[in-house]
Amino acid sequence: MPTRPREGAKAGLAGKGPAFSTYFTRSVEEAHDAIAAHYYDLQLDVAGTSQDFAVSLNVIDFDTLTVGDLRFDTEVRMRFDGSGVYHIAVPLEGYFSVRQGRRAAANSSSRRAVFLDPERGIRVDDWSDDCHILAVKIDKLALHRQLELLLNRPLPRQLRFGPYLDVSQGAGRSWAHLVRWTLLDNETPSGLLHRPIIRGRLEQTLLEGVLLATEHSYRAELDAPPPLMRPAAVKRVMDVIQERPAEPYDVARLAAIAQVSVRTLQEAFRKHVGMSPMAYVTDVRLHRVRDQLRASTPSSTSVADVAYEWGFAHLGRFAQRYRRRFGELPSQTLQAL
Repeated sequence: MPTRPREGAKAGLAGKGPAFSTYFTRSVEEAHDAIAAHYYDLQLDVAGTSQDFAVSLNVIDFDTLTVGDLRFDTEVRMRFDGSGVYHIAVPLEGYFSVRQGRRAAANSSSRRAVFLDPERGIRVDDWSDDCHILAVKIDKLALHRQLELLLNRPLPRQLRFGPYLDVSQGAGRSWAHLVRWTLLDNETPSGLLHRPIIRGRLEQTLLEGVLLATEHSYRAELDAPPPLMRPAAVKRVMDVIQERPAEPYDVARLAAIAQVSVRTLQEAFRKHVGMSPMAYVTDVRLHRVRDQLRASTPSSTSVADVAYEWGFAHLGRFAQRYRRRFGELPSQTLQAL
């Protein structure tokens, strides 16, 4: 069967959803073209039985990440390079050995992924016939900016990563599971990844997850308790939300208002408000809905219209939140005299 993307796989390029692609081929040339289309131009050689060569590639392209799963069904050798990106290879089955630049060979295992910098030149000399990996390409600049956002300051020196990522436990295992989920969503028509707000948050979470799961030159600083935020800064954010609760807030925008990092803002709200910043936004909006329903009559107002006005798109979930907060349904508030 020749290489081909699954029908409709490129729909996400127009902004309507993620760019999913699925390939299968027994041709080395076609396999090269498929991998190069999403990752790198590479030298690909079959080292095992050529009759067994069969490439399967499922891949999704985000703005700053490419996530895919790849297998060849026989031993292969590869050489490739690429500037401006990092690469993480997570073994699902089998094993591989890889060299980057003049470094000693890095060997994968079921417990650890390999972190690569393709700018140094990558050589894969030992890829088992049953090897199946998750391949994640990450834009360097995007990852550096994400770290600056978490630390709330510019980075004065180069970011350096260790050669491995532990995927057997803790944050590394969670991150690998999340990577796999992005590919599973390909099987869900109109799934969550087709919603821009979810796709953007997932992309940000994957970037943050790399920084929290790998060993790098800023890991100790990132793991340290965030500096305390003055209550005055918390109040500034609360005042903005109270003044303009219908604005399309996200935690990054609120952190910019407070002039602190996202994690500092989250910790400060937990300590001084008892909830997350976005939970506070929701709470303020629920109160505005309640005020409007109390001042309206059923003949001139509907619960749905008021909920939509205050940013609640899912009416069932809105009603549940409202009832938990106020002990009654929004329809009962509207009908009360």
